[in-house]
Amino acid sequence: MTENATTATVRDLMAAFAGRTGLDPSAPHPRRYLWTDAYAVCNYLELHRRTDDEIYRDIALRLVDQVHRTLGRHRDDDLRTGWISGLPEEEGGAHPTRGGLRIGKTLPEHRSGEPFDERLEWDRDGQYYHYLTKWMHALIRVSRATKDPVYLGWAVELARAAHAAFTYLPPSGGSKRMCWKMSIDLSRPLVPAMGQHDPLDGFVTYSELQAAGGGSPHLDLSPEIADMAGICRDGNRATDDPLGIGGLLFDAGRIAQLMDRGGSAHLDLLRSVLDAALAGLAAFARAGSLRYPAEYRLAFRELGLAGVPGLAGRVRENPDIFGRGALERRAEALAEYVPLADAIIGFWVDDRNRETGAWTGNRDINTVMLATTLAPGEFLAV
Repeated sequence: MTENATTATVRDLMAAFAGRTGLDPSAPHPRRYLWTDAYAVCNYLELHRRTDDEIYRDIALRLVDQVHRTLGRHRDDDLRTGWISGLPEEEGGAHPTRGGLRIGKTLPEHRSGEPFDERLEWDRDGQYYHYLTKWMHALIRVSRATKDPVYLGWAVELARAAHAAFTYLPPSGGSKRMCWKMSIDLSRPLVPAMGQHDPLDGFVTYSELQAAGGGSPHLDLSPEIADMAGICRDGNRATDDPLGIGGLLFDAGRIAQLMDRGGSAHLDLLRSVLDAALAGLAAFARAGSLRYPAEYRLAFRELGLAGVPGLAGRVRENPDIFGRGALERRAEALAEYVPLADAIIGFWVDDRNRETGAWTGNRDINTVMLATTLAPGEFLAV
């Protein structure tokens, strides 16, 4: 596919998404979902970069505003009203991320004292840490695209709110831990177990924010970065879930770019993350799930693997920063999976594979992540 054809496909995918979810044209009650919208913001910024058409930057900014005014406030079916931060109306509008942001799930969060239902919990609202870090990244990209520091300030406020709520010291002592899911108002854990990659994602995202802040004291996240470095030091990152592997590749790409700016301080971490990603890619390739028909595949999970080509190229093309030894060999091993990533993209670009219930049942997230894989520049950038 040529770049013009790719851009046209992404434009069509994102136009359909905007219409379905009440973004463009704007609807009184838009359907917002934090993970999908974080990718979508980056996609619109990438379309603006490719076409120089201001409409795409305007849509990205409108999406940011809709997310804050929808997911930064209590649900319509909640007895509580206003900003989830508890701030008064005007102050909440000036600091829309200070209380975090809801996931945007269809069902309300489970009430305090209500029996826990693991299956039902996947459809219940609340706050996910790894969704919040994706939104922080999207706000950084908006700040860079608009040269407006307000968006960066909102990202830092979100980082501080999330860190304070999701991290804790166990009663028995020892190192800090994290919760996987918190209540809408961040007052109580809904799922106390720790997400496998949340500490790594937090460390990298905070580091990205710190770099974007340029040393400004009011944007400093040094205490949070130190906390997260301790939490993620000994974590087992290996996974055969393609979406999880994609998250590792996304984090590895950001680590590489941060190293590109500031030397080799994160070299050991990059090696560790690449090792986990390579182990996961090998396991995923052996499983053979890409031979299944479309109705048995989840596009948004597979499309996480599309970060393979960009990361392999970045490490290979910067030998002065990343060295010519073990890290280069890891990059070469990663490059062997580029055909796998290309096959996934090619499969889901085919309109016939987007007619099954597996696609239509997750249409919004599938659409947005396919667009990201086709035009990943803004999403993968730091």
